Amino acid sequence: MTFTNDKAIYLQMADRLCDEILAGTYKDDDRIPSVREYAVLLEVNTNTAVKAYDELARANIIYNKRGLGYFVTPGARQQILRERKQAFMKERLPELFRQMRLLGIDIGDIVWAWERNG
Repeated sequence: MTFTNDKAIYLQMADRLCDEILAGTYKDDDRIPSVREYAVLLEVNTNTAVKAYDELARANIIYNKRGLGYFVTPGARQQILRERKQAFMKERLPELFRQMRLLGIDIGDIVWAWERNG
C-alpha cells in the first residue's frame, strides 16, 4: 500500500480495511487479519496497526473476541456506506459542483460520461 501525506497512516489503514469490507472481502462476523498480520502485509509498525484497529473498534466497525482476534461487526458495511455517502455529499460534492459550473459541465455531460464509463 502506498501511503499519502495528507492523512495519518493509521487512518489510511483503517480506510483500507473499510474498503475491503465494502468490497466484500470481509463480511459480517468474518475474522480479519490479526494486527501483526496486517502490519506485516502493509509494512508498517505494529503500533500503527494497533491504532488503526482501535479506531475501527471505537467506530463499531470491528470487534475483538478475546483470544480469537478481530471480526467484522454485523452491519458494518451499511454503516461505512452511510458515513461515506454523507461525507461525500458534504465534503466533495460542493467542490465538484463548483468546478462543473466553472467549466460549463452540465448534468447531461455527467450522465453521458457515467453511461460510457459505468
